[in-house]
Amino acid sequence: MMSTTIFALSSGHPPSGIAVIRVSGDQAGAALRALTVPDLPKARFVSRQQLHRPDAASGDTSDALDDALVIWMPGPATFTGEDCAEFHVHGGRAVVAAVLAALGTVPGLRLAQPGEFSRRAYENGKLDLSEAEGLADLIAAETEAQRRQAMRQLDGSLGQQCLSWQGQLKSALAHMEATIDFSDEELPDSLDGGARDQIAGVLDQVRQSLDDANRGERLRHGLRVAIVGPPNAGKSSLLNRLAGREAAIVSEHAGTTRDVIEVHLEMGGYSVALSDTAGLRDSDDSIEQEGVRRAESQAEEADFRIVVLDGGDWPHVDPLATKWLDQDAIGVVNKTDLLDRDADLQLNGLVLTGISVQSGEGVEGLIDQLEDKIAARWGQAEGAIITRARHREALTECAEHLQRTLGAAGSELWAEDLRLSMRALGRVVGQVGVEDVLDVIFSEFCIGK
Repeated sequence: MMSTTIFALSSGHPPSGIAVIRVSGDQAGAALRALTVPDLPKARFVSRQQLHRPDAASGDTSDALDDALVIWMPGPATFTGEDCAEFHVHGGRAVVAAVLAALGTVPGLRLAQPGEFSRRAYENGKLDLSEAEGLADLIAAETEAQRRQAMRQLDGSLGQQCLSWQGQLKSALAHMEATIDFSDEELPDSLDGGARDQIAGVLDQVRQSLDDANRGERLRHGLRVAIVGPPNAGKSSLLNRLAGREAAIVSEHAGTTRDVIEVHLEMGGYSVALSDTAGLRDSDDSIEQEGVRRAESQAEEADFRIVVLDGGDWPHVDPLATKWLDQDAIGVVNKTDLLDRDADLQLNGLVLTGISVQSGEGVEGLIDQLEDKIAARWGQAEGAIITRARHREALTECAEHLQRTLGAAGSELWAEDLRLSMRALGRVVGQVGVEDVLDVIFSEFCIGK
């Protein structure tokens, strides 16, 4: 248990209807008594109390802080594992400031640092490190897909899988060490069949988790969609139409967009970073050349592309644009009002979508098409257990040690690599070797959580 007691506003910044102030630590009960009455209320029941400053005279109601609801929760059956108290006060700025100031005068109390409640929950065994990261992701989730992903992590999907793998490897190690310790004959230099199969099975599962094209991390950070095409095809107008605001400058002059312009949207429950890029064409202008280079780089790195072609030039198409038409792209012909009704909107065997950004014709269909494409590709990403680079690094190291275990020539070598693989799995859930990353991880939390 920690030596100091911490407190902080755990709900959103005021003003609000209700504000929740949390206290955790050995002096939580003393803090509750100091602001209310000498006797603690019944544990885990909501009690209505008048709050006053700790130095107020007994029974003096002339300087009351608030009429509030309070909850007393003795440890260890709490979020942090420590004694906890909560003050549910009216959410005005003056009320919140007054209650926080009053708590600050109670001996042994101090304001919490960002993520300190969650860090205490981790250090007291209430959460493993991957679950704590899931909690941070849940707070930061902006879309339904991100919420579902964070809930799975908070429920322990990654941690439980790593502990399961670790248990299987411990069993294999114990079996082999028993074979060594109790063998009356020559010590075995290699793994026996049962242990080898067990280790190979874990290695196969770890590799399958790693072979996910980083979908878990991409889902957590948001998908990237690039709008590419020749100059003056309507890319910026399409970005503005999809964003619902004037995010990009639109001009009848070709080459207006010189740099990447990005907006963030929710599409089909997924977070999407939508980028407008410079028109793709050959140019002698060094600035425009740089814009084209950045556009192609954005197209290369994007999860999907919307390739916008100019209906006014159809069926002539610049090869610089058509090279991006593949399975990760949606081909669009803009300015359908300039096309013949019987125009064949096909290119390289692909059926293109006709739209008019100016009138809005076909745009809803394009949005539906993009959402379907995202869901078809990234719906499976929600099953990915790896959501952070830290997880991927640890599991990659685990796989490397397991591979060396299977190829080791002597018992000392395979036993050491097997231990190192289990240690790598332990880092995912915070069992070993994570002290250097704890400050970074928990600093991402808001104060009060």
